[in-house]
Amino acid sequence: MIPTNTGSLTGPDRIPLYSTEFADDPHAAYERMRKIHGALVPVELTPGIPATLVIGYAQARRILNDPLRFPADPRVWQQQAPASCPVRPMMEWRPNALRSSGAEHARYRAANTAGLDAIDQHGLRALVEKVADSAITDFRTTGRADLVSQYAFPIAFRVLSTLLGCPDEIGARIADGMARVFDTTDAARGNHILDQAVADLVTLRRHQPADDITTRLMAHPAHLDDREMSHQLITLYGAGIEPLTNLIVNTCRKLLTDEEFSTSLHAAQSTVRDALDAVLYTDPPLANYCITYPPYPADIDGALLPAHQPVVISMAACNNDPELTLGLPTDAITGNRAHLAWSAGPHTCPARSHAYLIAETAISHLTDAFPEMDLAVPTDELRWRPGPFHRAMEALPVLLPTTR
Repeated sequence: MIPTNTGSLTGPDRIPLYSTEFADDPHAAYERMRKIHGALVPVELTPGIPATLVIGYAQARRILNDPLRFPADPRVWQQQAPASCPVRPMMEWRPNALRSSGAEHARYRAANTAGLDAIDQHGLRALVEKVADSAITDFRTTGRADLVSQYAFPIAFRVLSTLLGCPDEIGARIADGMARVFDTTDAARGNHILDQAVADLVTLRRHQPADDITTRLMAHPAHLDDREMSHQLITLYGAGIEPLTNLIVNTCRKLLTDEEFSTSLHAAQSTVRDALDAVLYTDPPLANYCITYPPYPADIDGALLPAHQPVVISMAACNNDPELTLGLPTDAITGNRAHLAWSAGPHTCPARSHAYLIAETAISHLTDAFPEMDLAVPTDELRWRPGPFHRAMEALPVLLPTTR
């Protein structure tokens, strides 16, 4: 039986989640964490910013389903976080569903859900296929491509911009700002770029309404003002570009490096959806997030989580909790969607079906076009981008047959 907590959640010896070493092999780090600390781990998100990382599946579900003891509102915490803190833009309070509780959370979530639910799924699939075709055309005859910059990112960016009614010029600024925020290397500058770009999109759609999510948010009975509108769009872009890009890339990586799974897919014994869920278990695009801020010291299995200190759910570690998988066959996750990659409780991702559709269509289109695609470098030369929250590759270079 793994202990719940054998280390201190308030002491100075914290595990850094921002290092290159952690990015290179987080699963080995999670295993070491369990042996020392159990389900609740004292970590640093960036130098000087402490948090508790939850790596136990059962504990994570309890926290995610207890918004009274574990609200998502960070306003007290951020009073002690300097404006220059590189992770603050990913964690600070915004008037949106992700960082609100109670009636305000319900109001924001209702507007977002209505905007997303109005998306036509057949039209979305056709849009992804069109964008994927365009990306493939750009590199079909070159013999090689980087699936991050030349395929997954353009699809996520162009599809989301179309759904939101965002022109390319504004969308490019939003994508630039969002990448800086996720990487936490130039986050303050990224936050500024992001704020200005989404404000410009709101102004545009106030004057020129169209059939898109932005216009539907404006027309919703929640009566969102311009500031609230901007922050809904930041949330949608935050969930829709970087994580979706990483989901597509991480799944392509699995298909390129897991020969058994790739063979199973080509033999029609498994599906792209199975590959997506396998990745959502092992390398979800947001590995550590779903942040809450308990207003009082909170007891979890006898351990006190400090008040107003971030509690971060490690979806990657929780999904692979030995307590969850004990006694199960190694292929038990195939077709299983009990993972926490979409979160759980009141903050469950409302765009899950859309993300599945976009990623599945993009990957299927690519594998149909290049069934004999191979990695262009040895597996051990692939590099993960450091950062406390995401699971993201720097590049995924592939060799492509050019005789089709």
